[in-house]
Order: sequence, then structure tokens, then C-alpha cells
Amino acid sequence: MILLSIYYRFILEVGDLNTNIAYLTAKIGQFPPNITFLRKTWTRIPLLFILKTCTDHKNKEIILTTFASYKATASKWITIFDSPFYPDYLDDAKILYEEVQVRFIELVDKAQTSTELLEMIAKEHNPLRNQLLRIFRRYVSPDTSVEMTKKKGNIPNIIINFSDKFRPIEEVKRNLQSRPIPDEILMALLFEYKTKGKKGYDLTESFFLWFNKVFSQNYSIQGPVRAGKDVMLHKVLNKFPYQIPADMLISRLDGTPLVVGFARYDSDRGGSQEDDRTGGNRDKITEILGYAKTYNLPLKVLMLNDGPGLLLGSMWNDYANLEKYGQSRVMVCTLKMLDERLTQGWLDS
Repeated sequence: MILLSIYYRFILEVGDLNTNIAYLTAKIGQFPPNITFLRKTWTRIPLLFILKTCTDHKNKEIILTTFASYKATASKWITIFDSPFYPDYLDDAKILYEEVQVRFIELVDKAQTSTELLEMIAKEHNPLRNQLLRIFRRYVSPDTSVEMTKKKGNIPNIIINFSDKFRPIEEVKRNLQSRPIPDEILMALLFEYKTKGKKGYDLTESFFLWFNKVFSQNYSIQGPVRAGKDVMLHKVLNKFPYQIPADMLISRLDGTPLVVGFARYDSDRGGSQEDDRTGGNRDKITEILGYAKTYNLPLKVLMLNDGPGLLLGSMWNDYANLEKYGQSRVMVCTLKMLDERLTQGWLDS
């Protein structure tokens, strides 16, 4: 396993793992008898031996691969989860949200001010309250997100900070009266909120199903299969100093932590969001691997990333660079790569 890790890191230094075997053999053959690599001196023999044992001799290809090596055929490795077509979902949307619209109209009729309307909505029970807040944002206050308003304790501060920008209640009433019941446009907007995040849940559920099918006899995995609380690393890793939420933790059956996993499905992504995403991931990797080194743990990081957003901008290269940054202790995968890449050898390395 040590030799395999050495070889993997050697390949990361040389370049693409899909490089022809003959080329790599020749490349190693050009080295002097004793070479310095990973701050140690190696002969050519171990590297050639590892190359031989990590080879698919039938197809004359290297078995190990990097995330970067898939870029030429990237679209083939992306998982597309089905999305409903417009206007096909309008009938379902009406069933789900017509009563929400009616309740919003009732509250608007009772309210004397837009501030009072928000206070009345805050007294409703969930899940109705969150749906009413979404309509409130559309009609009254585009600047206040549902994340801001869904906690009742935040309402007084929101009123202090944002109420001067609320649309007057008289204008809200006029606008409501001009719209039909049910309002198909509003129903469609609310339905999009319903499906937001679903593909991320589909991604993690698919991974858990695959992992338990392949590895459940030898490893355990914890984390929310779909919606649920994140795995807080400072609570599950002894003396871990950072409050980092993760999507999964893979361990040996004796409890030894092996892999911290982060899952993300990107339908679209670009610009500064790319930089923020990859920059934040690099920080997580640094902190997790630093902890692993301090306590001499075989802990690694899995970035389960999928979706067409990976094909936009520099996303693919950015994630490939994250994998290279972590060397053999970081792996970036889509669902379709799991069978080839997420092996028992890597889990235990």
C-alpha cells in the first residue's frame, strides 16, 4: 500500500495518469539509478515494479486515474438528474400552493401595514409559514430572504433594518387583486423552491446506496442520506479543532476515521462563485490533512462533485488542482467515476 501511494504521487508529479505505459516506462528509465523523490532516494526498480503492478495489461492502460484525466470526455462522466418540464408541473403546483396563496390574501386583507403583515406571517406554523414568507418576499420585500425571516427571533431586527423598503400594504393589496386565483406564475415560482436542493439529495442518496452495496461489510458510513444534519467534524473526530460541517464520514469497523466526504451537485456555476467554492474547499483540505498529520491518522478527503456546472468555466481544472494539492489524500469524483476510482486500496491507504 505504501508503494501504491508512492506511485500515485509520482504520477501526479509526472502528469496525466492516462499517459501510455510505454511512455511512462521510458520516462522512469531515463532517471539516474538513484533519484530523489518525496525527499527520499529511490532506485528505478521500485517505480518500474509499481508501474507493472498497477497496469491493465490487456488494454495497456494505467489503472489509477486522476480527476484531470477525465476532462477530455468530461460530459460522459456527469450525472444528469431529471428536472420537471414547464408547464407540465403546473397542475401539481396548484395542488400544493393554491391554499398558500389564499391564506396570504387573507392575511393581507387583515393587515394595516406591511410590517404588521410580516408579524402575522411569523405567527403561522410551518411549513405554511415558510411558503407565506416566500410570497411576502415577492410582493413586499425582495431584499429579505426566507433564510433571514424564517427565524421568529430575527423579525424585530428585520423590521428595524428593512421595513423602510417594504412596499406599502395598499399597493400590495392592489397587486394581489389584479392577479388570478390560482396565480400560475406564482405557483411555478414556489414549485421551483420545492425542487431546489433535491438534486443534491439525489446525489448523496445515490452515493450512500453505492457505498453500502460495495463496502458495507468492511466499512461504516455516517451522514444524512438526503436531508438532515451535517456531520460536524469537531464532534465526530477526537480533538478536531475546527467546526467544519461535512456530508459523510467513512470509517473502519473499529472506528478509525478514513475519509471525510463533501458532496455538491452543480446545475450551474460560474464567476466569483467558482473562486469561493474552490477556495473554501482548499481551506478544508488543509485543515483536515493537517489534523490527520498531527495525530497520525489515515484520514483523506473525498469531494463528490457532479452536475453540468462542472463543465462551466474553470470548474473542472479548479477541482483537478484541489486533488493535486492534496496529492494521494484527496480524491474528486463524480458518481460515474466511483467504480474506477474509489477503491478499497485508496480507502485504506
